[in-house]
Amino acid sequence: MPSDKDPIIAIATAAGRGAIGIVRLTFPVEHSAAITGGLFPGVKLEPRHAHLLPVTDAEGRLLDRAIVLFFPAPASYTGESVLEIQAHGGPMVLRLILRAALGKLSETGLRIAEPGEFTKRAFLNGRMDLAQAEAVGGLIDAVSEAAAQAAARSLTGEFSTRVRATGTLLDEARALTEAQIDFPEEELDGLMERQITERMEGAAGEIDALLATARRGTVLADGLTVALVGAPNVGKSSLLNALAGEEIAIVTDIAGTTRDSIEHWTAFEGVPLRIIDTAGLRETSDIVEQKGIDRTLRAIAEADIVLALTDASGRIPDDEAALARVRSSVREGTPLLTVANKADAADPETVMALKDRGAVAVSALTGEGLEELRARVLELSDMAGGTEGLFLARERHLECLRRAREHIGGALAHARAKTGMTELLAEELRLAGRALGEILGETDAEGLLDIIFSRFCIGK
Repeated sequence: MPSDKDPIIAIATAAGRGAIGIVRLTFPVEHSAAITGGLFPGVKLEPRHAHLLPVTDAEGRLLDRAIVLFFPAPASYTGESVLEIQAHGGPMVLRLILRAALGKLSETGLRIAEPGEFTKRAFLNGRMDLAQAEAVGGLIDAVSEAAAQAAARSLTGEFSTRVRATGTLLDEARALTEAQIDFPEEELDGLMERQITERMEGAAGEIDALLATARRGTVLADGLTVALVGAPNVGKSSLLNALAGEEIAIVTDIAGTTRDSIEHWTAFEGVPLRIIDTAGLRETSDIVEQKGIDRTLRAIAEADIVLALTDASGRIPDDEAALARVRSSVREGTPLLTVANKADAADPETVMALKDRGAVAVSALTGEGLEELRARVLELSDMAGGTEGLFLARERHLECLRRAREHIGGALAHARAKTGMTELLAEELRLAGRALGEILGETDAEGLLDIIFSRFCIGK
């Protein structure tokens, strides 16, 4: 069975050719001499100094001349000793170096790292908490500048600091409460009651604020899925191309050109969006087109925002049956916005009437109304206020915050009702603190760690 104490190795740079490629090792300090000596015999590696050294295979044949950096424990990314070999970035060169290291160091138990195992070790060795470790993945996966900045804020510990401060308030309230349980002969005076209540109310208010910010942070982490739906030739593919600023989808005058969903990532004011151009909705006997329509209905059901396109020019009449299918497929609570395309070919009175009914009038051909559409999408996603100051958050963080808030609410209810159930109040505070601890990885959750770090790339 793999152990968290095994020496591990991985290619840390992305697949493909590049100027530089990195092979990274991390290992407990007791393996340092065997590993550095096995790879570079007779060389004394100065900590955090660059060394230009030959890298050879098991038979002593030169593979490359590389920059070698040694970071002894605990002052390293993982908290263990780390060795980085910066070679030329050819995939074959890196694989040969990896293979040579595994052969030369087999007696140390060196193995190839699992996904995210370097960062997992950093967490296990106290170099970062779990929220910061997740921010590493968010920084790598960021698809917009705002998402990268939010991940960087989480990585520096802004989110964690606020969670810990809230946990401190709960700890203080719980300590005061349990003091009454341990010393029942000392009656709880009014001052202590107020101190307990003030700390619980302070924690509740901070969690409410964290929830509001974290909800928006999850949008930066995961992005928004926006589905473009409507009848054939209403201009869905043209709108996708206009929003993307490039030709992503094929556009023709032939109805049913898009027979499968086309996805494209873009960003509105730094907010990542996955826009899905779907097959046109209509009755058809074409098996291939029907499969595309089935996928359209699935995309509608999974979308965060649905943009239902109509033809403002009136050349393509609204299909009420298709619109009914759209409405029935949208998840409860998902915004459905009518977008009247081809406004450049419509008379002003028609455009004004559409706007009065809540539609956004646009022209994918001329760009008219696109800025208003972007603004409305951000407004519907609660991201219109910008992304400044946001930190990266995950859905699991929201769930932990919700549970913590629920338990604090229960504790406050006991305190205000003066039920005398001091043990129940203390238990609610304990559960609230445990929920917050899960965000930072301060509770035992091995299964959770496996899930989180399995999403990382190998070498990170």
